[in-house]
Amino acid sequence: MSSMTPTRMRVGRYAGRTGFGIALLGVLALVLGPYIVMLLTSLTPREELVGAGANLIPSEFTIASYEELVTTTPFLNYLRNSLTVAAIAVPITLVVSTGAAIAMSRFDFRGRGAVMIGLLLAQMFPAVLLVISLQGQLRGMGLMDTTLGLALVHSAFATPFATWLLKGFADSIPREIEEAGQIDGASSAQIIRILLLPLLRPGMVAAGTYAFILTWNEFLYALTFTSQTATRTLPVGLHLFIGEYQIRWDLLTAGGVLSVMPVVIGFLIVQKRLVAGLAAGAVKG
Repeated sequence: MSSMTPTRMRVGRYAGRTGFGIALLGVLALVLGPYIVMLLTSLTPREELVGAGANLIPSEFTIASYEELVTTTPFLNYLRNSLTVAAIAVPITLVVSTGAAIAMSRFDFRGRGAVMIGLLLAQMFPAVLLVISLQGQLRGMGLMDTTLGLALVHSAFATPFATWLLKGFADSIPREIEEAGQIDGASSAQIIRILLLPLLRPGMVAAGTYAFILTWNEFLYALTFTSQTATRTLPVGLHLFIGEYQIRWDLLTAGGVLSVMPVVIGFLIVQKRLVAGLAAGAVKG
């Protein structure tokens, strides 16, 4: 009887690992499935897409949709606009949220709790309720239908959550580090620049990634505050491939594949720092 126990344990462990592997494959299929279908559709000839009974896997693969997308549509202009808006919005978000997080974490002042609650409540308002107000402000500042105006709107909506995220990182930094800097004669600006900011870098990567994804995928404000090809971003540009009488699935899916590439490349670049930042933020020292 005792000789069967190790065998049963090994069988149980093997069954558990097998079940875990099957469950993991199921999750991956659910997550990656739409992207695989999008990729296969973008490589399918248009004649097959418009024909009846189109198969998931095409009879032949072609990149004609990518060639048509790049050469005959303003896709590259939409891509450039999205990159420009993100390049403006992400640094603004990081500068403002990092300063606010350090202030909330390290300085005691009247109304600090109310400010943090206000930042949290700002995330709860539906975006559509602020369209008219933001439109009036942008028009008054002469920033309507500009990439700068859209970037300011995106950074304004990314800053509250980024501030909360970075405050958690700042709270986890021991105050003894600042006290040691004060003993060495460092000023407050030097303590922040030399001691705190390097330790906040993983959190800043996480906050910057959040701001980038929000800016890259935002549709409502990009649709409302831009009206010409020179300022439209990718989400709005891809939406234009959906016409009243037909949907250009070939161009739409090809554009979707290409629009995912900058996000994937960005994640590969910041992957290590992002994982380190999320792990550090999960533990409060």
